[in-house]
Amino acid sequence: MREYHDSLISMNVRLPSLSGLRAFEAAARHMSFTRAAEELHVTQTAVSHQIRRLEEQLGLALFRRQGRAVVLTAEAEAYLPAVRAAFEDLRRATGRLLSPAEARQLTVSTTSSFAVKWLVPKLAKFQALHPDIEVRITTSSALVDFAREEVDLAIRYGYGAWRGLDAVWLMNEDVFPVCAPSLVAGPDGLRRPEDLARQTLLHVGRYAEDWRTWLTAAGLPQLKGARDLEFDLSMLAIQAAIDGIGVALGRTVFVQDDLAAGRLVRPFTTSLHSDAGYYVVAPREHAQRPKIRAFREWLKAEVAASREFGFEL
Repeated sequence: MREYHDSLISMNVRLPSLSGLRAFEAAARHMSFTRAAEELHVTQTAVSHQIRRLEEQLGLALFRRQGRAVVLTAEAEAYLPAVRAAFEDLRRATGRLLSPAEARQLTVSTTSSFAVKWLVPKLAKFQALHPDIEVRITTSSALVDFAREEVDLAIRYGYGAWRGLDAVWLMNEDVFPVCAPSLVAGPDGLRRPEDLARQTLLHVGRYAEDWRTWLTAAGLPQLKGARDLEFDLSMLAIQAAIDGIGVALGRTVFVQDDLAAGRLVRPFTTSLHSDAGYYVVAPREHAQRPKIRAFREWLKAEVAASREFGFEL
C-alpha cells in the first residue's frame, strides 16, 4: 500500500524544465557557467537564466557564489547524481533506439599491458559464451571518467575505493624475477640471486622501486645489475625478458601464460605479495546491467580457472 501511495506522489510531482536540468548538470560538472555555455552552444546569460528558472521551479538555490567561482549548495549536491544518471539513461536509451548495435556493444577500459598479456588472449572464450555481446577494448593508464567517456566497465588496479563506483574484487598478484630459459642454462646460468650482478635488470617506470624492494627481500639491498634498461610498459619489459635481453620482475597476471608456455622461467623462489589488486568497476547505477554482469562473472571464472592450473592470483 505504501509503495502505491509513493508512486501516486511521484506521478503528481511536476518535473522541472529539461533545458534547466541540462544547464544545471553541465554547470555542476564544470563548476562554471561559462564552460557550460560553451558545451551547450548557448550564451552564459542563457545558462544563468535557465538555472535561475530551475531554482524558481524547485523553490531552492542550487549554486552560491564564492568570489568569482560558483559552488553547489547541499541540496544541489544531493540532487546532482540523480539528474546525471537520468541524462545518462536517456542518452543510452536513445542510442539503443537509433542504433541496436550499441545495445550489444560492451566497452571495457584497462591498461595496455593487462589487455595484451591477460585479457585479449582469453576473449575468444567470452565471445563463444556470449555471441550476442560485442566487446570493444580501450586502453589507457589514466582512470576512466564514466560520466564523460563511452565506457561500460573498467579493470582497475588499486584498493577498491573509488567514489560512486561498484568495485568487485578480481585478483591480486605476486612479483618475482623472470627470464628466458637460456639465462639459467649452462655453467654461467642464474643459480642464486647474487648472480643478478652479471645481468641486465629490466625496469618498468611506474614500478620504479620494485627491483630494490625485491632485492631487499632477497637479502641483497646493495646489489646492482651489470646494466639497467627501463620501459614505460610492463609488456615491453616482459617481451625483452622473453628475448633474453635481461631479467624482469614479472607480475603473476602478466607472465602466467609465458611461464606455462615455457617462454619464461622463474630462476628464484622469492616473491613479493601485493596488497593491492585488480577490480572490475562500473558506475553503481549500471553495474547490474546484463552485459556488464555477464562480463564480470566471466572474468571471475577465468581467474578461478587460473588458480586451478596452479597460478595463485
